[in-house]
Amino acid sequence: MNTTVIINILRFIALLAVQVVVFNRLDLFGYINPYPYILFIILFPVNGNKAVLLLSAFFLGLLQDMFCNTGGPHAVACVTLAFLRPTFFRFAFGVSYEYQTIKINDRMSPERLIFILLSVVTHHLILYLLEVFRFSLILDALVRTLFTTIFTLIICIITIYLIKPAKQ
Repeated sequence: MNTTVIINILRFIALLAVQVVVFNRLDLFGYINPYPYILFIILFPVNGNKAVLLLSAFFLGLLQDMFCNTGGPHAVACVTLAFLRPTFFRFAFGVSYEYQTIKINDRMSPERLIFILLSVVTHHLILYLLEVFRFSLILDALVRTLFTTIFTLIICIITIYLIKPAKQ
């Protein structure tokens, strides 16, 4: 097996385990529920197989839904994020992003921050809109999206810096 495949499998398991054990129990002020498990989708290799990304994003969201006892909003949000990921790359890094060697866990730049921010906002907006699924609660969904996005973004950036490989 390729080392990239092993790293992705370990990342999938570790992020899901930390999400289930730590972050699913965290509920700050009734509005802030961080979801850093989406780092798996964000950190997936740029030139990786897109079908594998979509399938693994679906199973990541499905497992999160099973642990949260929800009806599927995590799976929908994860698959949507995985599907829109190339568009976000194109927006943040330019048209030729596939030919560059982009590693999200390198030094934080404005392009990387824009990519992570777009990814987190998209995931959370879809997740909370599907959770409330009422037009009368759309303001509540937007407020939860805003606060959770800020907190998840902070946790994601800290996590990226913690797992960043050492310079050789």
